[in-house]
Amino acid sequence: MRLIIKKSVYGVFCIAVLPIALVYLLLGVILPKDSLVAGYSQLLSLFPGITGSYIRKTGLRVALARCHWECQIGFGVLFSQQDTEIHSGVYIGPQSNIGKCSIGKNCLIGSGVHIMSGRKQHNFTDTSMPIKDQGGVFEKVTIGENCWVGNAALIMASIGNNCIVAAGSVVTKPIPDGAIVAGNPAVVVKQRDVPCD
Repeated sequence: MRLIIKKSVYGVFCIAVLPIALVYLLLGVILPKDSLVAGYSQLLSLFPGITGSYIRKTGLRVALARCHWECQIGFGVLFSQQDTEIHSGVYIGPQSNIGKCSIGKNCLIGSGVHIMSGRKQHNFTDTSMPIKDQGGVFEKVTIGENCWVGNAALIMASIGNNCIVAAGSVVTKPIPDGAIVAGNPAVVVKQRDVPCD
């Protein structure tokens, strides 16, 4: 019964968000998608509470590569890349910034987490040229299933399944399945014994 109610509420919000989504789709014909996603997610990020979470997950469904209806996206969460996947059971805490990534099922992303589009977003080797003009490469970061990323962590590399990233950690290299990592740069401090299925 609860699932039926949740799906019904989701359907109502899909209809309510339809005008904003249509404007997004029309603008997508003439504007670059990633620039449009950033502005669109800023607008959707402003609605508070559970209502805001429903507005975000219904509205972002047309803007991101995947946004499952059974996720929660907190107040002030910003997205910067269209090639982003949010799977079922995901929770993203308030004030997070999400780049090009795939967040696996049942992940908990704390408040103020930054998931960057890899480590090579900015080149800075040419000292005769401003860094902003040197370009870079956007890479898709993957966060495996059943992970917990603590508040204010900075993620620049992929994370395996069943991992825990301590609050404030800076992940610069890929993390294997079942690892608990902490620090700047993040290192494995412990291995979880039993993966959760």
